[in-house]
Amino acid sequence: MESEDDSPKTLQILLVSDTGEEAGPPLDLPTTTTVTQLGLICNALLKNEEPTPFLFFANEEEIKDSLEKTLNLKTIDTENVVEIVYQPQAVFRVRPVTRCTSSMPGHAEAVVSLSFSSDGLHLASGSGDKTLRLWDLNTETPHFTCSGHTQPVLCISWAPDSSKIASSCQAGQIRVWNPDTGKQIGRPLIGHRKYIKCLSWEPYHENSDCRRIASAGADNDVRIWDVILSQCQMVLSGHSKAVTNVRWGGVGLMYTASQDRTIKVWRTSTGTLCRTLTGHGHWVNCLALSTDYVLRTGPFHPVTDKGKIHKRDSASKEELKVSALERFQTVCPDGVESFVSCSDDRTLYLWKSDRTKCITRMTGHQNVINEVKYSPDCKIIASASFDKSVRLWKAHDGGFICALRGHVQAVYQVAWSADSRLLVSGSKDSTIKIWSVQTKKLAQDLPGHADEVFAVDWAPDGSRVASGGKDKVIKMWAY
Repeated sequence: MESEDDSPKTLQILLVSDTGEEAGPPLDLPTTTTVTQLGLICNALLKNEEPTPFLFFANEEEIKDSLEKTLNLKTIDTENVVEIVYQPQAVFRVRPVTRCTSSMPGHAEAVVSLSFSSDGLHLASGSGDKTLRLWDLNTETPHFTCSGHTQPVLCISWAPDSSKIASSCQAGQIRVWNPDTGKQIGRPLIGHRKYIKCLSWEPYHENSDCRRIASAGADNDVRIWDVILSQCQMVLSGHSKAVTNVRWGGVGLMYTASQDRTIKVWRTSTGTLCRTLTGHGHWVNCLALSTDYVLRTGPFHPVTDKGKIHKRDSASKEELKVSALERFQTVCPDGVESFVSCSDDRTLYLWKSDRTKCITRMTGHQNVINEVKYSPDCKIIASASFDKSVRLWKAHDGGFICALRGHVQAVYQVAWSADSRLLVSGSKDSTIKIWSVQTKKLAQDLPGHADEVFAVDWAPDGSRVASGGKDKVIKMWAY
């Protein structure tokens, strides 16, 4: 009988990226090799000048200690090479928010949308009181109240250079504002016949002037506007019911989702319809692109300049455009965007921008799925549902990771931290919750709102979270 002393003390290991690229040749490593040592080996093989932190997986199980503690050595054929998958992690680390630093009243009705600017300098909120408000992040106090809408503001969206913010309302109008003065830019954009539910700006790397925006809503049409000329340049018609979501991608394509149960892909240069994607059995509520985060932040990235975000005036437009393009090409090297759709039919579909058939159908939610978001590193998809849970999925194949349970009412929105390690969710149960992706458990339970939380966002620099909802108050949360 073979004693434990006779068992193999080394294994042949091949380090492979999550996209299948080999870091180097197979290596003979002791079974006592720790995750720290694997990190040193991986950085050496990849010739990284600055050490990058990695996660390592064997048979889809994370190696948290040593190889022998993760692998079942008795079942492994030591003659074969064991593949270890490595995943680079963000160099910087976002701390989980733990406390409310400010409660900011001011809105007279529910806060239905809020968003940090991509340069991290501003926070904007839209409300049922027909106003858009801009908040001073240094003092966490009101800065400007932007008035002009005649109906509740339903959606807000920052230009990727943070120089402008657009708001749309139930009356079908869009107004564009200067965040530094609170003044309206140009005339209202009028053309939609019913309320506008969604807005999306042209990516920075395609146009650093940031003057074109797409809008869509209940009149079934998508419109592309020049906000400086206050003119509609293009109308994309084809959906037979209300358009619920529009995403302006970074490869010359635009994606729209509708209550007619379809997703349409359009060419942004001509407005021609490329393909119609079908499969959902009910309204499509939301779309998320694998490139959403990099398109949102453009040239402004928390890792740049050792954790500081570029300011608009710190570089020329051309330099910023090159920076934005480099970042985009890193995330989307083959010019093909992945995207995911969620629906009232309780399913999600994973798609590629160059295909008509879905990659996979993701099931498991027990109720309507309200929102879906890719993590900034494009590795994980998070979905928020009225079944009171948030679910995590593998971005490359739609494989189920886990369900995050803790809310006692419907989950409305989620937002990722910039390092992809944490997730915040806002719920009808009046709480926001912080989840750890590594432990797949609740990291922080944050009560404080007096009513339903409709909107949450995490600042691009990771410094704080904002939340707002039915109690008309915006709360800021920090470490």
